[in-house]
Amino acid sequence: MSIIPEKVTNTANIYIGGAKQSLGETLGNPDLAAAGASQKVYAETAQKVADAKTHAEGLSHSIQGNVQKTAGSLTGDNSLEATGEAKIARGAVERNV
Repeated sequence: MSIIPEKVTNTANIYIGGAKQSLGETLGNPDLAAAGASQKVYAETAQKVADAKTHAEGLSHSIQGNVQKTAGSLTGDNSLEATGEAKIARGAVERNV
C-alpha cells in the first residue's frame, strides 16, 4: 500500500492552509485566517500520522526480510535469501521516506 498520495495531499493542504491563514490575517478576515490555520494544523497532524505509519511498515518489512534472509542462508535457499535482502532494502527505504 502506497502512502505517497496521502503525503502529497497533506503537503498541499499545509501550504494551502498557510496561504489562507496569511491572506486572512492580511485582509483582516479572522474567519479565513482561522480556517487556514485549522487546515494547516490538521494536515500537519495527518502528515505525522502518515510518516509514523510508513516507518512502522518499513520496520515490519525489515524484520520479515531478516527472517527470510536468515532462513534462506540456513537452508541454502538462495531465492529465499535474495527475497529477504529485497525486503530489507524495501524496509530501509520506507523508514527513510
